[in-house]
Amino acid sequence: MRIAILADIHGNIPAFEAALTHCRAQTPDLIILAGDVVNAGPDSRDCWQLAKTLNCPIIRGNHERYVARYGTPLAPPEWSTERFGPVRWSYQQMSQSERSELEALPLSWSSAEVPDIYFCHSSARNDADLIAPYTPVSELDAMFPQIEAQLVIRGHNHAPAVHLWGERKIVTSGSVGLTLDGIPTAQYVLITNRNGGWVVEHQSVPYDVDAAVQRFVDSGYLAEAGPMARLFHREVATASFQVVPFMRMYERWLAECDITLADAVSRFLGCP
Repeated sequence: MRIAILADIHGNIPAFEAALTHCRAQTPDLIILAGDVVNAGPDSRDCWQLAKTLNCPIIRGNHERYVARYGTPLAPPEWSTERFGPVRWSYQQMSQSERSELEALPLSWSSAEVPDIYFCHSSARNDADLIAPYTPVSELDAMFPQIEAQLVIRGHNHAPAVHLWGERKIVTSGSVGLTLDGIPTAQYVLITNRNGGWVVEHQSVPYDVDAAVQRFVDSGYLAEAGPMARLFHREVATASFQVVPFMRMYERWLAECDITLADAVSRFLGCP
C-alpha cells in the first residue's frame, strides 16, 4: 500500500497543482491532506476547491481554524488588527458554507486499513504544536497521549523530518506551498508498505515559483492584505523564514519605540 501525504499548501495554487501532478504519477492508493490548505498565500479558495475534488481525507490545520473563525465570537480580539490582514483576505475569499466546511474538518484521521498510523496536522492535543529535533520524549508523550500507532504523520513544521519517539517514528511531511528550508519546491511525503514495514520517502517537486509570486500581485493580495502579506510573499519567493523572526523583532522594537506594523515590516525587509 502507498499513501501520499500533502500538507501546508497555504493558498499556493501553482505549488499544489505541481505536487498533485507528481503525486498522481506515483500511483498512491490514498492521498491525505494534513491541514493548512488555506491562508498565507493568495489563492485559498482555489486551493480549497481543488482539495475537495480529490475526495480524500482532509485534516483541519491551524490556518483552517483562523479562516473559519475569523469574524466570529470564537476569534480573539487581536485577530481584528492589521497583523491578521492575510486571514481577513482568505476569509473574504470564501463563502460562509466553505468556511463551515473548514470548521467541520477533523483534527486527525486514522483507519482500520492502516491501524499502525496516526495522521494529524500538528499533534493529537492541538493544531499548533511544533516538534524540533531537540523536543524531549516527555513533551512528545504529552503531545500524543494514548496514541499507540507506531507511525505518526504530520505537517505544520514546513520542513521534512523524521523524529524518533522511542520505538516509534514521527514523520513531518514538509510543506507543499510554503517551504521554509531554503529550497523553493513543493514538498510532500510518500509512505509505502514493504515487507510489513513503512518506507518513508520525502518528495521535493519543482514548480513555477515565479508564477506563485506573481499571484500575490495579480490577485490584489499584496496590495490589500496589509503589511504581513509582504512577509508571506518573501517566504514563497525565498523558501525562508520571515514571519516568525519578524514577529520576534517587532516585539523588541515595540518595547524600544513607537513603530507601525508597516514601518516595522519595511525595516525588517531592508526597504527604505
